[in-house]
Amino acid sequence: MQHRTALFALHLGALFFGLSGIFGKLALAAPLVIVFGRALFAVGALVVFARIGEPRAQLSWRRRLALAGAGLLLGGHWWAFFIAVKVSGVAVATLGFASFPAFTVLLEGLLFREKVRRAEWGVVALVSLGLVLVTPNFDLGSDATLGLAWAVFSGLLFAMVSVTNRATTAGVKPAQAALWQNLAILLACLPLAWSALPTVRALDWLWIALLGLLCTALAHSLFVASLRVLNARSASVVFALEPVYGILFAWWLFSEQPTLRMLFGGALILLATLVSARLSRHAADVKDIG
Repeated sequence: MQHRTALFALHLGALFFGLSGIFGKLALAAPLVIVFGRALFAVGALVVFARIGEPRAQLSWRRRLALAGAGLLLGGHWWAFFIAVKVSGVAVATLGFASFPAFTVLLEGLLFREKVRRAEWGVVALVSLGLVLVTPNFDLGSDATLGLAWAVFSGLLFAMVSVTNRATTAGVKPAQAALWQNLAILLACLPLAWSALPTVRALDWLWIALLGLLCTALAHSLFVASLRVLNARSASVVFALEPVYGILFAWWLFSEQPTLRMLFGGALILLATLVSARLSRHAADVKDIG
């Protein structure tokens, strides 16, 4: 894969990730059903990707259970995110979720006993200020505040997924790890979503299928493939555009026009994401040198 092709694949992957909220809003099914369907179609695609890709590693049952545990956290993140989309719209949900780098900084410092640097506290401050500006008001009964709370919770769960993956996916092929995680989501949601499946409209199954195939399996594969050519810093800059894609499509499709205050708050959150990625890359370079 050439550099230009890898960059295109990366942007396409970020675009698909950014469409998650769009498809989640288009599907009128309950959030739990959407999570189940997303995992169902993702598992089907990932089985194919795992077979045609590089040889799979032999995993112990302990490793499989660890991946399944990370998958349950990922499923919880999806569930909270889609509740936020239903309650407050795609823009607020996407920006609230974008708070996850701040949670990642704090969790890594707590769990791995890594000293949190002053610049990383600055990332947390930027995200906090951005979230204040994203919310029009702090009336606990308003949809915007409730939806933002669910979105921030989804960001916390995604940060937990990221930190957990650091310990569970070492030496595991990306498609293989994603397969076990999505399989865990599928099995956990099946008993809870089973009774509601007959009532899901055919059109909703289309949106859920696109969510699982494009926004999960294909987006993940494009991301992994592009990293074979591009460095992590380039990838982090492009993936910071994910909320931008989501907000623009929500503006176009659902007339969710963001206010100037929301745009400024979103800009602070995106800036925090870029700074966090740069700090992580710098820390990795220092570790390699050491």
